Amino acid sequence: MYALIYDEYDLSMHEKEIISVHRTRAAADKALKNRQQRLGKRVWECNTRIVWVSKKIRAGEKITPDMFDTWAPGEKIPAGDQIPDGD
Repeated sequence: MYALIYDEYDLSMHEKEIISVHRTRAAADKALKNRQQRLGKRVWECNTRIVWVSKKIRAGEKITPDMFDTWAPGEKIPAGDQIPDGD
């Protein structure tokens, strides 16, 4: 399952709140775009990201980083996401 999670990128906050749950990445992408429009912010300003979760979850629950990954097993990773941002 794909989920939108609230993620402030604060390393001290291990639990992430699930905003919504989706069966496909396309549905999660659409939900993220809707959230951006509703908040009137760009994607990096929304503190929201799409993750893959292998167990059954529900919106409102909390998950920890060991419970999710950025990509589903076997999912094709776009070339732009395979190269680190060279900070």
